[in-house]
Amino acid sequence: MQKILSYPISILYYFLFLFWLCLFHPIQWICFNLFGYNAHRLSVAILNFFLVRNTLILGTTYSFKGREKLPKNVPLIIVANHQSLYDIPPIIWFMRDWQPKFISKKELGKGIPSVSYNLRHGGSALIDRKDGKQALGEIKKCGEFINKNNYSVVIFPEGTRSKTGVPKPFSVNGLKMLYKFAPDAYFAPITINNSWKMTKHGQFPLGLGNKITFEVHEPLKISDYTFDEIFEKTENIITQNIKTK
Repeated sequence: MQKILSYPISILYYFLFLFWLCLFHPIQWICFNLFGYNAHRLSVAILNFFLVRNTLILGTTYSFKGREKLPKNVPLIIVANHQSLYDIPPIIWFMRDWQPKFISKKELGKGIPSVSYNLRHGGSALIDRKDGKQALGEIKKCGEFINKNNYSVVIFPEGTRSKTGVPKPFSVNGLKMLYKFAPDAYFAPITINNSWKMTKHGQFPLGLGNKITFEVHEPLKISDYTFDEIFEKTENIITQNIKTK
């Protein structure tokens, strides 16, 4: 019954989702080209506020706990498990004070209103998963960028999304590059739960009535750990708090 009900609701949701993306694309362009970085960053945050609110149509609610643990005015490497695209707008909105950038596949850098523009102009790294040298070079530049400006970068080290909530092994290479080239940063582990339920039927229809939770764990200062130590601690704390039901 719920799945049948979700068909018309999902149509309405996607209509409004596309509306917000198309509306904010020229707004981002104006902010970036006429008023600069801070105006563009604000426009992106407001867009993602609306994208988060848009999921209320689906009965989605959010809990984002632990932000008070995170230091400000220092670079952060936000490491999280990845369950769906619905992981991303809440991170951008609720973590807006830390100005998050993303390690993203290059295909998302074109063709998507608002999203592609922000990825190209907002300081994120667009990587080619088939070209390791290019990918690591882009991650290096992003690490240096956040280290210099005290921004944050979000990386999903599973690489691809978990469709059932069960975490996949974390990849080492991207995190190792950020560890090396953002030496003043903290690793900020975040566990995401229930986001996968939004797409449990695929992209259409969408799941209804889900509570998506984000749990921020204690940050780990890079200079206090070897890479192997911080990698193990980060992966363990994230995966141990994932609920798969």
